[in-house]
Amino acid sequence: QAMKTTKQSTFGATLRTTILLASLSGLLVVIGALIGGPSTAGLFLGIALLINLGSYFFSDKLALKMSRAQPIEESENPRLYQMVRELTTRADLPMPRLYMIPQDQPNAFATGRNPKHSAVAVTQGITKLLSEDELRGVLAHELTHIRNRDILIQSVAAAIGAAITYLAYMFMWFGSDDDSPLSLVASLAMVLLAPIAASIIQLSISRQREYAADAGGAEICGNPESLASALLRLEQGATAMPMQVNQAAEPLYIVKPFSSKGLAGLFSTHPPIEERVKRLRQMR
Repeated sequence: QAMKTTKQSTFGATLRTTILLASLSGLLVVIGALIGGPSTAGLFLGIALLINLGSYFFSDKLALKMSRAQPIEESENPRLYQMVRELTTRADLPMPRLYMIPQDQPNAFATGRNPKHSAVAVTQGITKLLSEDELRGVLAHELTHIRNRDILIQSVAAAIGAAITYLAYMFMWFGSDDDSPLSLVASLAMVLLAPIAASIIQLSISRQREYAADAGGAEICGNPESLASALLRLEQGATAMPMQVNQAAEPLYIVKPFSSKGLAGLFSTHPPIEERVKRLRQMR
């Protein structure tokens, strides 16, 4: 029954992600139709896609460099290697490269464009704070990101989102020839609202992938409560020890590296910890 619930949860998150990506694509098509396909807009679209394609292929190196992560040899932390090897066997995944981040805040992330080119990075703080079962839950969550190819999904979403933003600004300069007040208001609304809509959809995709990784992680480690308990302790650690993180790398971490309350919380790349824990405990 637990396995069935996990598969249903993962399928639901994947379906919602597909719908959100389709919404991004549809928004892009609508803007392109309004613009009329000027060559300059096409040029910027091509540049946006190239930038995100490069980010996809080199995202692991960039993320590891931004976090100052250092590779871990098996002789340095044999227990961590053993846990990851057991979990990758259960998940039918190749062994990722392991890295240690010199930070006291407990946190972790996975990166890499596919399972064969993947890496898992953990902070020094997480190895000290969590129990072995809780750490297994976190590692299983990160391996699910790798299995689900979430880096690819986020790269596609970022490429489309960037294209929408560029096209919206291009429309502001090369928009409709109609100078009527109604046309001007419509043009201004599109320029202002399209990038905001694209950002909200991207955030929704990021949140859905976190829910899916939680469900898959609980399945891999075999204990939803271990991951739920870990998330609660990680949030407490992040609040007590905020970490300076490049904004581009923030969505990669299992919990938000710094707290965001009020209006900022609405635009968070991570879903509320309370909701994540609730969903995990329902899986029991």
